Amino acid sequence: MIYFNEAAIRQISIHKTGNPVLDEALLLSNQPLTITDDVLKQLLLQYFLQPFEKVNEVYHLHHAAGSVDMNEVYRFTTQVFDDEKDFHSSSKQLAQQLYNVSNHPNIKGGELYVVHFDKVQIEGELHEAVGLFKSENKEAYITVQQQPEGFMLQYEEQAINIKKLDKGCIIFNTKKEEGYMVAVIDHTNRSEAQYWMDDFLQLKIRNNNYNQTNTVLSLYKTFVTEKMDEVFGLERTDKIDLLNRSIQYFKSNDHFNLDDFGNEVIGNEQGIALFNEYKKQQEVLYDTPFPNEFTIHDMAVKKQARVFKSVLKLDKNFHIYIHGNRELIEKGFDEERNMSYYKVYFREEK
Repeated sequence: MIYFNEAAIRQISIHKTGNPVLDEALLLSNQPLTITDDVLKQLLLQYFLQPFEKVNEVYHLHHAAGSVDMNEVYRFTTQVFDDEKDFHSSSKQLAQQLYNVSNHPNIKGGELYVVHFDKVQIEGELHEAVGLFKSENKEAYITVQQQPEGFMLQYEEQAINIKKLDKGCIIFNTKKEEGYMVAVIDHTNRSEAQYWMDDFLQLKIRNNNYNQTNTVLSLYKTFVTEKMDEVFGLERTDKIDLLNRSIQYFKSNDHFNLDDFGNEVIGNEQGIALFNEYKKQQEVLYDTPFPNEFTIHDMAVKKQARVFKSVLKLDKNFHIYIHGNRELIEKGFDEERNMSYYKVYFREEK
């Protein structure tokens, strides 16, 4: 978890990165921004850091060639940590790098804020940090001002909503040899927006308990809904049952063991062998080992439980929520009505 109760801004520089594909310019400021207004400082801290309070995933910077020193964001951030006098020149290099990778026509230009922080807390420890934040979307705001004769309305068309951070990352000055600890946000939700995480930051997931729990549950969900269905042709109720059993396993155990999981949740040798093979294929595809044992992280389980669907949607008439025993629901077909049906067994009605 990330907290900013004690955080402070040391320095901040703002640059504007356009889209080179659209012949938009890169505009670099000549010097850092000077802020004397304490209220503005607090608003900026809220804008930059508050969205990270619910972020649990932790990444690290890396480079596909192997040496993290080849990662431009790592190199320029390290310059700041080593000597804060390099802050503004490093901020301009970071803006240049972002501009260089903004090579998709749908990428929006915007302001890049490079911020040097003191005392940002992650995993219970306070660290110096460098934040990179990009503002792409603007909104119109109306302000009301009192005048001697009444009130006056004014507006600002290209204003920033401080409750809506488009893109951001915080690089903590710890675990340098591993590529630092990095938290990231990207609310664009478009395929071309991967330039922020993949092309600019070049992130790799950190192998901690939260990420291990989250990764294995995501892997298993895809396995059940796609691969297992492809091989076995599962009914929707069977898929829901397998997903429910996996969540129940993670809720009931403190420790994940691949063999125990296979026996308790999948329950047949062919399915277990298929899952193990699928796991190996995904490890090769993503160049990331998925551990066979780890400590289960409760927050990751809660997050995944929200997206594990346990609902049967029957036309527009009925939704059936399945939470327990698969044997208490049966599917059939009524030839006279030419319609499918479900038979549900229960002991009491509430």
